[in-house]
Amino acid sequence: MGQQEKVSTSLAGTVIEGISASLAEVDAELDRRYPGDPGTRQPVHTVYVPGNVFDAGTIRSWGDQALAALDEHAPDAHSFAAVLGLSDDLAEDVYGRVRAKLEREPIEDLRVDFEDGYAGQDEDQDAARAARLISEAYAKGTAAPYMGIRMKCMESAVRDRGIRTTDVFLTGLLENGGLPEGLVLTLPKVTYPEQVTAFVRLLEAFEKAHGLDAGRLGFEIQIETSQSILATDGTAAVARMIGAAEGRATGLHYGTFDYSACLGVSAAYQASDHPAADHAKAIMQVAAAGTGVRVSDGSTNILPVGSTEHVHEAWRLHYGLTRRALSRAYYQGWDMHPGHIPTRYAAVFAFYREGFEAAAKRLSAYANHAGGDVMDEPATAKALSSYLLRGIDCGALDTAEVDALTGMNRAALDRFAAPRRGDLTASAE
Repeated sequence: MGQQEKVSTSLAGTVIEGISASLAEVDAELDRRYPGDPGTRQPVHTVYVPGNVFDAGTIRSWGDQALAALDEHAPDAHSFAAVLGLSDDLAEDVYGRVRAKLEREPIEDLRVDFEDGYAGQDEDQDAARAARLISEAYAKGTAAPYMGIRMKCMESAVRDRGIRTTDVFLTGLLENGGLPEGLVLTLPKVTYPEQVTAFVRLLEAFEKAHGLDAGRLGFEIQIETSQSILATDGTAAVARMIGAAEGRATGLHYGTFDYSACLGVSAAYQASDHPAADHAKAIMQVAAAGTGVRVSDGSTNILPVGSTEHVHEAWRLHYGLTRRALSRAYYQGWDMHPGHIPTRYAAVFAFYREGFEAAAKRLSAYANHAGGDVMDEPATAKALSSYLLRGIDCGALDTAEVDALTGMNRAALDRFAAPRRGDLTASAE
């Protein structure tokens, strides 16, 4: 061993103690407001189905309709790849995985809609029926991983109706077996943080009425108005909304068409790649970063129906928008029609398979201190492992192939993806 260096200090221990004491409240605030990603699965999309239309066969029907669209308009890997511009080395793999996904799990997240898409005559009955059908689906193993409702918003004209539908639905779930683990509630058209606070009080009251654990019920906030992005005092209202949710917010979902219309964007230009949309989502993304609240992109209203030429055109648009969103770290979006889900999965699968080997090798090199042609930071290792885990969760990647290239099991990947605050140096098993 070499000669030991003399180590000297100049500051008394009381200095360090004083600095730590002065920052204690800040440390607690950081832990409370920025706990990091929850480490749970995030669905790649949300499908919404009107409450008066939703039935026990909805999920399977969407899968069958999507498969039928492929059979009619892209019956093999070559034709599908030609439409979307997939490379030859991805064509067979992506097409096979898309078909398998549509057969096995066509919808990852389903929202029974009692807001804009609802056209029923008896909302009480439809909400109670939705609760029963969702409970039955989870009991039978036929549910989507995530399911729930989008109620009406907290604005005065529809507030009472939205509260009642929420009550009827949640009560129905309890009467039919309990609250499923995959339960998701979506609160639309939030304009002021006080509306979020009001919804929190509603959920608190429901939990107390039924003896549920405090905080059991979380919800997504749908961003559909300009006021939710920029408040009258010039602050980012969406950041205040996350705080107003008191730890219950699970997502921020961008509402493409309501938000665009709110800004006066004409109908022909209302799209998720409009500059106004990019601005709103960028603010949502920054506001949510580190809080554990996830951001979702919106949807396209160009439906892949009709002639093969039009279907292909709509598929290319949807595929391109989805890939664009993924590159901007919006890992979830909304789909409005069964014809959208083949290209949703194609875009997602291609995104993860294209970058899989490079990401796996970089993470392995980092974990084993092997070096390489990229010098990665601990935060990048976190991003690499999160990328691989998202690919596994949606079916784009297989656990065995990830393990083979990284030398890590799921638990090791999880440690890299969701380390404790200040500890981004987890090691692989």
